[in-house]
Amino acid sequence: MGKAKDKKTRKAPGEELSGKEYARRMKKLHGELVRLQEWVKHKGLRICIVLEGRDTAGKGGTIKALTERVSPRVFRVIALQAPTEREKSQMYLQRYVPHLPAAGEVVIFDRSWYNRAGVERVMGYCTEEQAKGFLNLVPQFEKLMIGSGILLFKYWLEVSSDEQTKRLEGRITDPRKTWKLSPLDIKSYDRWDDYTDARDDMFAATDSSWAPWYVVPSDDKERARLNLITHLLSRIPYKTAPSEKVKLPRRKIKNESGKRAYPFKFVPNVA
Repeated sequence: MGKAKDKKTRKAPGEELSGKEYARRMKKLHGELVRLQEWVKHKGLRICIVLEGRDTAGKGGTIKALTERVSPRVFRVIALQAPTEREKSQMYLQRYVPHLPAAGEVVIFDRSWYNRAGVERVMGYCTEEQAKGFLNLVPQFEKLMIGSGILLFKYWLEVSSDEQTKRLEGRITDPRKTWKLSPLDIKSYDRWDDYTDARDDMFAATDSSWAPWYVVPSDDKERARLNLITHLLSRIPYKTAPSEKVKLPRRKIKNESGKRAYPFKFVPNVA
């Protein structure tokens, strides 16, 4: 299996992680993700990553950490909008199937078919019968995925109630984050226990031997990202893909200054 080992001294779990230390460790993991990407392309692997968790659990930041140094043509992020009227009339899982990975792809679901077990069930967007039917069906759906050759990884980011409150308050006051706050977030805020029950039912029904859930404590967002990516890399057999050595050819430039007579419109230098 591919491994991203760090020989330097690490902070013990629970100790404060400096920004410098986080950046150093993430840089190493990003290199491994690029190495994985090239192996996925070389071998035609199909990888599906499901990220679930309560509001503010850190899914967006984790996805950014996973994808910021790799190609969006290989690492595809799927974040579906609310279903259309046509999609509502379809078999529930139908709208997710077209987004499953083809050869040479890593697909990351920012929320997934598990919406039915969580927000839809808690907020009354589906009936209890529909929710229970989904929980009975989805293990077999995932067994079919794995049987077809897809590598499926399911992660639940676990945030505490106090930390969730802190992050939601931040979304209210920080103009950079207000777009993250939806009316549904406010409605869901007082349903903590209902979401806990829904999560526990989901785990009991779908934490299968062929598609287990992995829980990532996410009150410390930086550690959560490091832990999740390290775990993911440890679960996928990969090597360095063969590649040709690249050497820039010698080139001739007549106009070394690059200046032309055309009156280019330059952006003002205010930095």
